[in-house]
Amino acid sequence: MRYPLLFAALLPATLAAQAPAPIDAVDPMIGTGGEGHTFPGATAPFGMVQLSPDTDTSCVIRECYSHAAGYRYEDPTIQGFSHTHFSGAGHSDLGDVLVMPVAGDTVSLDPGDPKRPGSGYRSRFGHKTEVAHPGYYAVKLADSGVRAEMTAGTRIGVHRYTFPANKAAHLVIDLRSSLYNYPGKVLWSGLHLRPDGTLTGFRETRGWAPGRKLYFAMRFSAPLIDHGFVDREENVPYKGFQGPGRGSDALAEKLGRALEARLDFGVLTKPLEVNVALSGVDENAAVANLASEAGGFDAVRARTTAAWNKALGAVQIDAPAATRINVYTALYHALLAPSVWSDADGRYRGPDDQVHQAKGFTFRSTFSLWDTFRAEHPLLTLVQPEQTTADVVQSLVASQQVSPDGILPVWQFAGRETWCMIGYHAVPVIADAYMKGLRGFDAEAALAAMVASADHRSYGGLGDYIDRGYVPIDKEPEAASKTVEYAFDDWSIARMARAMGKTAIADRFDKRAGNWRNSFDAKTGWLRARLSSGAFRTPFDPTAINYGSDYTEGNAWQYSWFVPQDEASLIQTLGGDRQTIAKLDAMFDFDNSKVDYSHAEDIAGLIGQYIHGNEPSHHVAYLYDYAGAPWRTQERLKQIVDTQYKPTPEGLAGNDDLGQMSAWLVFTALGFYPVTPGSNQYAIGRPFVSRAVMNLPNGKRFTVLADGLSDANRYVGAVTLNGKPLARSYVTDAEIRSGGELRFTMAATPNKTWASSKAARPYSMSTR
Repeated sequence: MRYPLLFAALLPATLAAQAPAPIDAVDPMIGTGGEGHTFPGATAPFGMVQLSPDTDTSCVIRECYSHAAGYRYEDPTIQGFSHTHFSGAGHSDLGDVLVMPVAGDTVSLDPGDPKRPGSGYRSRFGHKTEVAHPGYYAVKLADSGVRAEMTAGTRIGVHRYTFPANKAAHLVIDLRSSLYNYPGKVLWSGLHLRPDGTLTGFRETRGWAPGRKLYFAMRFSAPLIDHGFVDREENVPYKGFQGPGRGSDALAEKLGRALEARLDFGVLTKPLEVNVALSGVDENAAVANLASEAGGFDAVRARTTAAWNKALGAVQIDAPAATRINVYTALYHALLAPSVWSDADGRYRGPDDQVHQAKGFTFRSTFSLWDTFRAEHPLLTLVQPEQTTADVVQSLVASQQVSPDGILPVWQFAGRETWCMIGYHAVPVIADAYMKGLRGFDAEAALAAMVASADHRSYGGLGDYIDRGYVPIDKEPEAASKTVEYAFDDWSIARMARAMGKTAIADRFDKRAGNWRNSFDAKTGWLRARLSSGAFRTPFDPTAINYGSDYTEGNAWQYSWFVPQDEASLIQTLGGDRQTIAKLDAMFDFDNSKVDYSHAEDIAGLIGQYIHGNEPSHHVAYLYDYAGAPWRTQERLKQIVDTQYKPTPEGLAGNDDLGQMSAWLVFTALGFYPVTPGSNQYAIGRPFVSRAVMNLPNGKRFTVLADGLSDANRYVGAVTLNGKPLARSYVTDAEIRSGGELRFTMAATPNKTWASSKAARPYSMSTR
């Protein structure tokens, strides 16, 4: 929102090369409309606090889907500014500790009706008054006349409110407000005003993650002249968690299930700043987190701006302005999670609801692993390897070690497990890091956690999978998807175990990695669900998508390609290269005019039966490489990028899913993609930037050049690596980390012989 996007899109490439720094190319508004589910507010890289406006929190259960991030671009009002948000999730929760400034003599404690201005503390706003940068958000609240600004550090958020002259300043703190709301979500909450003027509090919620506890501490740049604590549901007892309480130490205290605070500051002569820290441990820990990031609004903003400049500087991009905005915003979104969850002293609340101490690492949470194992985590191994090794892997293993279920995280946030989606996809995240030579974690403990998760018989049909070699659909929903996803996870265990010299473990899981064949119907060419009897379930429709059916958020068209560990065997099963290419083409060219997917929320970004808005399709365009036709990959990538990514609020075709949609674009723009995390290879596609330099943490630089890149020159004519011809359709992780130059010569017509031989194709377990 720093300059008109239409004008930016018309800038020539020569001017784009002189464009502002990476942080100035980021537009946090991308994805806030349509189905992107991103938020525009202020956060630091991987920050615990995501301080952002909520435009509507009145939805209930599944109706919250469109407001999963709290903010939706087309909404006309802002209800307030809360401190926790997901970026691009397909499910909603969070929206904790909502703050709203109020000016004047009257303070309403109800948000009001967005269709009735003045009916509550909610306010109208206009996009022309909004400013969104990494680490900064501002807006003019039209009804109150308050200018609201937000910034954030790692564990704190800072508000700055400029009130109209000669009008009394107030804040409403609403602990009832939440995303994914329904009656009884807030189990208990508390407010405590301490003698030094610090407001602390907590709440326990029952939402997507059950029994989630969050604490906060809040300090103000001006003294309170009055206040009021209100329980909107008086006399509702709760015998469970009561919070720490401040007792005689508190000037004022209120416990209840529906708490609000009215804070009065009188007429102010300068802006009011509010520093807010969060913690999962207790209120005193939140106070300590406040002290760990001292300074006012401008100091915190400066530190976070510097952090974003460093993080985004991992990749330098030369491209036309619209592409540059898209790619840098994608990199920004990829650096929001997994978010910090441990306090400044290293303590955190784990999946067992107990407080633990992280020793030598920062505990991270917000793991949407079914989505992010594909490209998000592989991208972090290149641009943020210290977070991947020292933090992410150790956090995953630490979670498993104290989990009541003894399994690695599946979809975890705030240290709590949701059991959303399928697979045990923390396994390939760990294996990919280990295979790339990244260390800083206990590999023996990590492998033990991986094996324990893969052998957890009560999880998602794993017992039957272990005994039969497939998940039977009459005993477990989404059985076809689970079978092939388990098989890939098993392969990644085998890879890491073999590299560690654990031959027995490697052999066992190599065998399990072939279980995908047990659900693949070679006669019809489709992945299908099987019954306990061994028969394939009928009737069968490869286009059918229903929740709880044979597949997870997809159908046979997408899932029949999910054999990333052995695409060569899949191609052989389909009858060879020609038949595989024909089936891939049929997928992209499918006529959907008679297919209705309006009942399926996550099915967006359709190109035929290719569904870019959801993850099972994300590797499919690269599979032409495996069939000896990289030029077809190049065509399909152009088709996908042109239709699925725009520098507008509606610019993401589907949920960003904690950075996965964005990581796909970052990799694809650079010209390669991790089809098989753990293989140490990236399948080559085609670049979408004229020049990119990866500034690797080891001090090396890996440069990608695209000579002659244009809309007309959409094909790869030739490739060189460090000046020597590259005849294969993959580049290795070691080649990237060693630094050097990958140069593409682009052409208007396809080179159908380049990388077409079987020896030139990317990794498959059956051919390596």
